Parts: sequence; structure tokens; C-alpha cells
Amino acid sequence: MPKNLVIVESPAKAKTIEKFLGKDFKVESSFGHISDLPSKELGVDVEGDFKPNYQVSKDKKDIVKKLKDLAKKADIVWLASDEDREGEAIAWHLAETLGLDKAKTKRIVFHEITKSAIQKAIENPRDIDYDLVDAQQARRVLDRIVGYELSPVLWRKVKGGLSAGRVQSVSVRLIVEREREIIGFAPEASYRIDAEFSNEDGQTFKAKLPKNFSTKEKAYKFLESNANAGFKVADLQKKPAKKSPAAPFTTSTLQQEASRKLGYSVSRTMQNAQRLYEAGLITYMRTDSVNLSDEARKGAKAEIEDSYGLKFSKSRQYKGKSKGAQEAHEAIRPTDFNKHSVDIERDQARLYDLIWKRAIASQMSDAELERTNVKIDASTHNETFTANGEVITFEGFLKVYLEGTDDEDTEQEGMLPAMKVNETLLNSYITATERFSRAPYRFTEASLVKQLEELGIGRPSTYAPTISTIQNRNYVEKGTNEGVEREYTQLLLQQGKLTDNSLTEKVNSDKGKLVPTDIGMIVTDFLVTHFGNILDYNFTAKVEADFDQIAEGKEDWKKVMKEFYKGFHPVVVDVQENADRESGERVLGKDPKSGKQVSVRLGKFGPMVQIGTVDDEEKPTFASLSPDQQLASITYEEAMDLFQLPKSLGTYEDEPIEVNNGRFGPYVKFGKAFVSLPKGTNPLDVEMDQAIELIKEKQKADAPIYMYKDLPVQKGKGRFGPFIKWNNMFINVNKKYDWDNLSDSDVVTLIEDKIQKEIDKVIHNWEDEGIRVEKARWGRHNIIKGKIKVELPKTVDVTDMTLEEAQKEIEKKAPKKKAAAKKKAPVKKKTGTKKATTKKKAATKK
Repeated sequence: MPKNLVIVESPAKAKTIEKFLGKDFKVESSFGHISDLPSKELGVDVEGDFKPNYQVSKDKKDIVKKLKDLAKKADIVWLASDEDREGEAIAWHLAETLGLDKAKTKRIVFHEITKSAIQKAIENPRDIDYDLVDAQQARRVLDRIVGYELSPVLWRKVKGGLSAGRVQSVSVRLIVEREREIIGFAPEASYRIDAEFSNEDGQTFKAKLPKNFSTKEKAYKFLESNANAGFKVADLQKKPAKKSPAAPFTTSTLQQEASRKLGYSVSRTMQNAQRLYEAGLITYMRTDSVNLSDEARKGAKAEIEDSYGLKFSKSRQYKGKSKGAQEAHEAIRPTDFNKHSVDIERDQARLYDLIWKRAIASQMSDAELERTNVKIDASTHNETFTANGEVITFEGFLKVYLEGTDDEDTEQEGMLPAMKVNETLLNSYITATERFSRAPYRFTEASLVKQLEELGIGRPSTYAPTISTIQNRNYVEKGTNEGVEREYTQLLLQQGKLTDNSLTEKVNSDKGKLVPTDIGMIVTDFLVTHFGNILDYNFTAKVEADFDQIAEGKEDWKKVMKEFYKGFHPVVVDVQENADRESGERVLGKDPKSGKQVSVRLGKFGPMVQIGTVDDEEKPTFASLSPDQQLASITYEEAMDLFQLPKSLGTYEDEPIEVNNGRFGPYVKFGKAFVSLPKGTNPLDVEMDQAIELIKEKQKADAPIYMYKDLPVQKGKGRFGPFIKWNNMFINVNKKYDWDNLSDSDVVTLIEDKIQKEIDKVIHNWEDEGIRVEKARWGRHNIIKGKIKVELPKTVDVTDMTLEEAQKEIEKKAPKKKAAAKKKAPVKKKTGTKKATTKKKAATKK
């Protein structure tokens, strides 16, 4: 047994570190936290000193046992979890749970997994930082209290199965408030004036009028005044300018830029950054810092001078703007600037390329520009056209990288041809285009991260899980609407002739943007009404500041918890007892046939329209909203249309056809088959001919393309891409195959490869017992019996597993049979009124 045991959080990190240490070191993984608060109870002593009741979960008991055994045999145990609050808490849990001897336990930290960094850490161990541990405990405990006490209130007052969270609920509030701004926004039209001119050498360029006209009549009149005008250059100014590079990445700026430039979600960015870090390719990826170490700046300088020349190098140190930046890490950067690219999995390689470019550009010279501003006068009026151009005279950092932007209206300035003052210009055309004021933009994942950071809500480690959680909880979803057509007017003056043209454009697309669901809006309204302080942006930011104070040793975490709970818990009790139920109900009008109230609200199975109320003699009638309709915006007419569904169209091939709205959108039902309608189609507009065409397309798509072993092969496209189906087996078709022209041999290869893959997946197969052990994702294994599946931790070696061991695992997972309920004795009817009974109960309580 080696003398030294090093414990890290992840197996990938362990594998990389082991390469840098000698035979006297053994590196093991704890697979994250080995203990945490219990899952089925609060686990915090709120009546006393807020002590958390940490427990080792079932799937970590084997890991703990293994680490305990190894720690007993080692001379020194090195706790090498990440250098942040979460990592510090992991180290503390390891020390406590494993019962480590302080005399032979050392804490080491590093912000990059390189040989020099690991050796330096070994040479400079420290003790566990209990201030950082307390800051992590404070966050964990406060978030547990908020979630554990608020969620049951939502179950009783809104809908079962809901949850609330300190940061998640504030994030949803931001999205809901933005959506309400958009719904309430009334666009205003104005007319923008654009023109094209050419100089005496015949070179063309664009110009515009610095102001818009408020009406079509004014715009028309202005264009008329230019019909016989002469144009000349009234003024021309050239000014030198500089553009400086952006700071190297922090966690949030990496998430934002990977979204803009690579199209990655926040969670996808962090997963790939984690792998790059664990492979020793980049520095630690959870950081608020924009600093680079002296060593890093020297490395960047040498690489820039070698690859681009001395003139391109400019060493810089940046100052962070983030509220309450956490630990003093470096910014995210490559561990070796010599590696311009890395030959690894594509997602990771693209992210590495972005990180390398951003970091290297931050240490490069300013870009030098020449900006030109031209003013153009007309002979027939006093308005002045302007044209702006930009020429790069020295690339500087732009040779490598330019930061992206979230502004969808940004226009890039181009080059202007050479001109001189008083030069005569020829006008090609002038347009007056109707433009509408824009509603605020919906958040993307990247812009939400930016907003949270600016408000001081959350920290680098919280953004990805928060955004994933609010989508998984169905409070927010990614928009899929491509937009709607809108008409606009464009007036054109060309060769002295004025024409009026009607054009169309697509607007209101929410594709890929974060859109609140009905349940997200209702929950937010309820929480804001009754727990305004918890959802207050300043309060949430103050809590983060308190955590920072605890991390710096300036605040006692238990005192902060007591102060918070003292004001929070009584409000929870009051709301639970006295608040009305919330359903997001909106009254839209009255039903013309019955005269009953028409309203929309959240029902047991989702958003719905209701005709009538529970107080009416007859029961109310209901209709579900379609997936693209919302309680907050559906109109009376749209609501009443829903009662016309399902709509019967007739019969085809002796089977009835009807159209309706379903959970995943509008569809045609043909016998027992369902055919999805194209996105944006109103099922009420669908006629028989269109329905039959869709049915024929479905029949053609479902027709066998091949027979393999006397069983048909079909092809189709699903949510994960193109596939073929054979013998109830779905087989993905990757890009190396021509999907539209699959050959017979392609089909056979795909099926046989899949069959072999399924065979290779099985480690054990006890057919008589119907039990098998299979490989699963991420190096794990599953034990399967019928519908029962036991997911085993990575640490379990199944190579020599016996049938008896597998059966024991199945028995643990199998649902327990309930004992037959005993018949209750008949209850005697109580006399007296309900009011009297209530009084009796109240008296008993007293």
C-alpha cells in the first residue's frame, strides 16, 4: 500500500493527477459529496442551533467503506477537492465521515491540473478553511429551509408536485416579468430613411437620415422633396480609434459566449469545461476572477510574440466587476498556451478553442481603427444624410478574437469609398421603411446568466443547475415559435419615381428563448404576493453578500440562519392557514348560448377554458388549451374555438377522421393512428383534403423499406434524429449514412451492429430467472428484471457478481406488497351541527 492517499471528487480528475505523482501516491475519488442532508426530511435543527443532520447516502456507503480502509493504511491523507466553498465542504465531510487523524491529514488546492501545480500544492499544504465550509453550509441549509417549507405551501394552494427555491424562483420571476412586459407592449410605427449614393468614381455606399418620421404622410412628403435634388458631401471627418480586448473568461462570461458563438446551453458548457479541467487542459472553470497569474501572462506573451510578432503583444491585468466575487481564483485559461487546439471530442475541442482565443487575445495589442463620418446635403431641403465607416489599420487582438453581443439590432459598420468635401454625389435610391418599436427581448440562457450576475444573485456554481431546474420543473421552456408574418410599408424613390410597396417580415419569434409556462406564471404570482421578500432581487443579493461575509470570517453562519428563519417561518404558517388557492383564473366573458361565465384557469390536467362555475346548477364544461396558448394571453374568441374540437371531417378508407389539439400539438386522428399537423396549424382550419394528404404521407413513411429475417424495417425521424425500426428495436442512423437513400446493405449493417451492441452490453444473463446485468452510461451498470431496474454506482464491480447478489439488489428495489387493510368498525353518526363540532375541536386543542 502506498504511503500517501490522495482523495479528489471525480474519477477523471483522479486519473489525470495519478499521472503526475509517483508510486508512493494512490489517488482515489469520492464521487462528489459523500454525505448530505437527508432526502425525505428537513434535516436541520430549526428549533435549536440549526445544526444540519448530514447522512451518508446508500449509494455512497461502499465508497466510504473503501476510503476508510485505504485511509487507515496510509501515512498521510491528502484532501484534494476543488478550491471553492463546495470543494472545501467535500474535504470537511471526508475528514469527519472517515474519522481522519488531523495529524496525518493535509488539505491541498490547485486551480489547474498540471504537474507543476500538483507538486506545488503538495509542497504547500494547508488546513481545512472552516470559514469556506460555513459559507457552504449556510447556502445549503438556507436553500433547504426555503425549499422544504415553501414547496408544501404550493402543493396545497396551487398544485401538487411543485417546488420553490431561493435562486430558482427569483430566476423564474425575471423571466415572467419580462414576458409580461412583452405581452403588454404596444408597438409604435415610424418611418426610417435609408439611401444609397455613389461618388464621382462610381463607388456606392449606404447612408441614412438620423431621424425617423412619425407618419407615412410625412415620410412620403420628404421623399417627394428629394425627387429632383442634387447631393454633395457637406462635411467629412476621419478620426483614429482603438478597440481593446475583453478580459479572459469567468464562469458567467464563458457561459454567455459559448451560447452566442457555439450554441451551447449553460449546462452543456459546464459539462465540457469540467472535462477539459479534469483532463488538465484548462484552469478551474468555476470562478469570478478575471486575473491571470504572472506565469500565465508570461506564457501568453511568449506564444503571441512567437506566432504573431512582437507588435501584437501587450501584457494586461484585468479588474473584475462581479458583485461579491468568491474565491481568488484565476480566470479560465488554457494550462499551456502553446496548445492552440486539442484533438479530443468535438464539443470539448470547440470550447477549448474559444477559451484559448479569449485568453490569448486578452494579452494582445489594441486594434487600431480609422472611423469616418460623412454628412450629405441636398439642394431641395435642410435635412442631412449621414454615413459612417470603419477601417482597421492594425488588427491587434482582432487577428484572433472578437467578443460576441446579445444585441440583435447591432449593425456592423463597413468601409466607405474615398470622398472629399463638396464632391457631387449621385443618388441611386431613397427608401422610407415602416419600422416598429421593439418589445424587450426574451431571455436566452446566456442573457439570463448575465442578468443574474449583474443583480448579484447566485454564484458561478449555481447558474447551470438553476437554469436546468426551472426547465425540468416546467416553469420555463425553450420557445419553438418561428414567428408570425407582419405586413409593413416601404416607400421607394428611384429615378424620380415614387412607389408604395407592401412587404412582409417575420416577427415575435421565441425560438430558443426562455418562455414562462402557465404554471411558472401562477407560481411566481403566488410567491410574489405572499413571500415578496424571498423573491425580492435585493434580498436575494443580500443573502449572497451574507454568504461572502461568512466565507471571509466576518459573520457567524448560524446567527444569519436564525435571523432569516425568525422572519420567514411565521409567514409560511400564516400563508398555509389563511391564503386562498391560486389558479391563475381570468374571466373572459359570457357564453352566448347559455349566458354562463367563460374563464381560463389552471386545472388538474393543465391550463383549460371553463364555461360555467361550480355554483351553477349544471356542471361546468371544459376544454384544454393547446400547447402554444397561455392563460395570460388567450383571447375570448380563441377560447371559444376550443369547444369546437374535436372536429369530425368524415371517413377515409372506412375509418373516421377528426382533428383535435393534443398535449404535443394539433393532430389528425385516423382510426387508431395519430398524424401531427404542421407547427402553427389551427386544427379548425384543416379540411378533408389536407387531412387525407397528411394520412397518405404517414402511410408512405410507415411502409416497410426492407424485410430482414422476415420482419419489416421502417424508417422515421424522432426527437433524437433519423432512425430505422425493426423488431420493436429503434436504431439511430448517424451522419455517415445517406438517410434519404439507405441501401439494403446499409439497413443490414445498422441492424446487425445494433444486435451485436446489445449482446456486448450484457455482462450476465440468468435467463431462467429473467435477470440480467447490463452496461449503462457513464461506466455504470444496471440489474434488470422485467420492469424493475437497479442502477448500480460506478464503484460496484459486476464482473464476478452472482445470481444471489443480483437477486438481493432486485429485492431491495421491488415494491413491497401492502398488507390487506383491516375492516374498520362502522362509525356512529355524530349529532350536532358542523359549527358545533368545530367549536368542540377548538376547545379540545385549548
